[in-house]
Order: sequence, then C-alpha cells, then structure tokens
Amino acid sequence: MRKNVIVIGGGSSGLMAACTAAEKGASVTLLEKNPNLGKKLILTGGGRCNVTNNRPEEEIIAHIPGNGRFLHSAFNQFSQYDIMHYFTSRGIALKEEDHGRMFPVTDKARTILEAFIDELKRRNVQVQTKATVERINYENGKIVGVTLDDGTVIPADSVVLATGGKTYSRTGSTGDGYRFAKYVGHTITELYPTEAPITSSEPFITERVLKGLSLRDVALSVRNKKGKTVVSHQMDMIFTHFGVSGPAALRCSMFVHQTKKTG
Repeated sequence: MRKNVIVIGGGSSGLMAACTAAEKGASVTLLEKNPNLGKKLILTGGGRCNVTNNRPEEEIIAHIPGNGRFLHSAFNQFSQYDIMHYFTSRGIALKEEDHGRMFPVTDKARTILEAFIDELKRRNVQVQTKATVERINYENGKIVGVTLDDGTVIPADSVVLATGGKTYSRTGSTGDGYRFAKYVGHTITELYPTEAPITSSEPFITERVLKGLSLRDVALSVRNKKGKTVVSHQMDMIFTHFGVSGPAALRCSMFVHQTKKTG
C-alpha cells in the first residue's frame, strides 16, 4: 500500500526529503507557508548556494562544535559525496572553492532550487504554498496528519518536520518545528545560534566605521576569558552594521556562544 507522507517546510531539507520520499514510492505533499519554495536557499552562500563540502568526513566533523560524532551515522547513509552526485547526475555542474566549499558553476543558488523543483514535478509531489500548519494530528500514539491554520485537515501516514530553526525569521524560520516536535513527545534541548553572523556593540561597529569592508583569507579567532584560542578559521569576512559576517564569522559563531557559557 502506498504511504502518504507530508513534508512541512519547503527549504533545502524539505525539498530533499520530499523528492527522496517520492523517489521511494510514497505519495508526497509538500507544505510551505511562504508564497514560494526555497526562500532561504536562494540567500545562502551570498546568493550562490554553498551546496556541500568536498573535504573528508573526519575533517568536516572536526569543525562541528561540541560532539560532532553523531554525524557519522548520517554520513554513512548519505554523505557529502552523495549530495554532489545527486546534483551532478541531474546535470548541475559543481565547482570547488576554498576550504572544500562546493558551489554550482552558474554561481546562482536558483540553479539548485530549480533542480529540486524539476524533481518535484517529475515525481508528482503535490506542492502547496501559503500553507501554514497549525498542528500535527496525533491520535493514540500515532500521527494521522496535519491541520492548517484555515482548518483544512490533510491525512498522512507520516510527517517530516523540515521547518528550519529560528534564524532568519523573515524567511519563515520561526521555530514552529520545535513546537510540533514537543507536542508529539520529543524533548527540546537548549537552543543556540550557529552558522550565524556575530553581533558586537564595540564603538567601531555601532559607529559603522568599517561597515562594508570585506577581507579575504583572514584568520578570525575566538578566545576564552583566559585568552586561550578556542577555534580559529582562516576564510573571508565582512564588517557589517551589527558586527561581522562572512564564512569565517559563520563558522566561529557557535564557539562564541560556547565560550560565553564556559568561560
């Protein structure tokens, strides 16, 4: 019997989940509350979409804050090389840049989005935009579907939560997934930012002295209260009106939070 699967969220994870579930034979409905799919995807990598990384698994895991070893099982099922093959086998040429970062040759994130959309159509995935999920319907320990904010009930055998975290709320990532997950019995641990710009209240930032200044291949380090370097990344960086951003800052951001907690 063909399974009915609902995927909540039309970002990178939701698009991949919907395409894969349909490829495996499920009848898939993809729900996205924005008017269009992939709103955050087309912003990633400065609008170019950093698809994945070509470095070895161990090196990637070493850059995950905390205990990144939990990713071993995920990589065993679907690795960074599988991601690259997924797109190249669909005619999307990729190129490698500094630190193993992989981008579409077109330098356009929309190239990746359109590849997903073509696959959704080919797999007959039912896509509903402007569809906000109000709650997951959960009866007798079993998920039976979802209810939209307009009262529409959509039945399903399973639901995939791909709503994103709480970053970039203007793209639709408002933390809905945490509420849904908690409702069906999952435990929500402490939330913290990662892969996010770093804010600062230093005068040279608030006075916007360096706003817009881009630096190439610079080392950005995070130090603890004792002055010991916790992590350092040598990549591009840009000063903004609120702090620093760019690849170096994004990779260091989680360690800033971690250092504040532990000293």
